[in-house]
Amino acid sequence: MHERVVLWARVCATSLERMLTVAILIGIVAFALQGAIELTGMDWRSTETFYELIYRVLLLAIGVELIRTLITHDLAAVLELLAFVVARKMLKPDLPTLDIVLGVAAFVGLLAARRFLLPTLESEKKEQPGPKEL
Repeated sequence: MHERVVLWARVCATSLERMLTVAILIGIVAFALQGAIELTGMDWRSTETFYELIYRVLLLAIGVELIRTLITHDLAAVLELLAFVVARKMLKPDLPTLDIVLGVAAFVGLLAARRFLLPTLESEKKEQPGPKEL
């Protein structure tokens, strides 16, 4: 009986994650379309328009990485999601000095986590053969 409850809970959790993933994907597509419409009407001689473009692109990348994280449950996907979040925060033009220092520290922490928590990922890449030379 206990095994059935655990199995049922896993199936429900997986189904809920899939529904959330579809909802996020719909939101990403809607945001991208609306953002493209808004960006075409902006003044491209202004640097704020370029910042807005980068800000929106990184937000879309965060959404895509969130979808990947929900589907794969991979630590590498979580670290990449966090890297996009920190990068988006760091690209604001009026960022205080403390936020810059904390952002750099966050990137160092993410790099350290990738280096020390994901050693199997790096060794797998090295073991895979590259394209054959002609």
